[in-house]
Amino acid sequence: MRNVVPQASSATLAAAATTSAEPGQYLTFMLAGEVFAIGILAIKEIIEYHSLTEVPMMPACVRGVINLRGAVVPVMDPLARFGRKSSDVTKRTCIVIVETEVENEGRLEHQVIGVVVDAVNEVLEIASSDIEPAPAFGARIRSEFIQGVGRVKGKFVILLDVNHVLSIDEVNPTTGTPAELAIAH
Repeated sequence: MRNVVPQASSATLAAAATTSAEPGQYLTFMLAGEVFAIGILAIKEIIEYHSLTEVPMMPACVRGVINLRGAVVPVMDPLARFGRKSSDVTKRTCIVIVETEVENEGRLEHQVIGVVVDAVNEVLEIASSDIEPAPAFGARIRSEFIQGVGRVKGKFVILLDVNHVLSIDEVNPTTGTPAELAIAH
């Protein structure tokens, strides 16, 4: 008797092998003079920084909420999340709208969160061979926040793991979605 591999499995394996060899696209941006990046597939849009509604009793890294076409979207400051001083708002400051995956009662849900950045740079393609694993020490942010470190034109770009960096549950251990947390407090 011979072993038969189902078609779907072999097609999935072939697609996975092809995908890992292709370069990934990342949106690069500045935070306190350093270059960071987020995978482009997590980015929904980039909007101009405008007034936020501050919400009392929220962690320092949650700057407030915005109204995005009728939806309440929490806005997070990654510098505060990293335990650093927030940057001043300038004319280049903007909010990157990101979609993350959050586990809720055993199933994955998509959450939309705004991220305040000092400036958006560009979209770069970074080959998987140019991405090193997250350093165990030496970085000024927790290693679980880092997906890896990309080498681009002789410089390093910190690739953020949006599902960890933007996890409000890790910041404030309560229940509910980020929008519910923002409104509930």
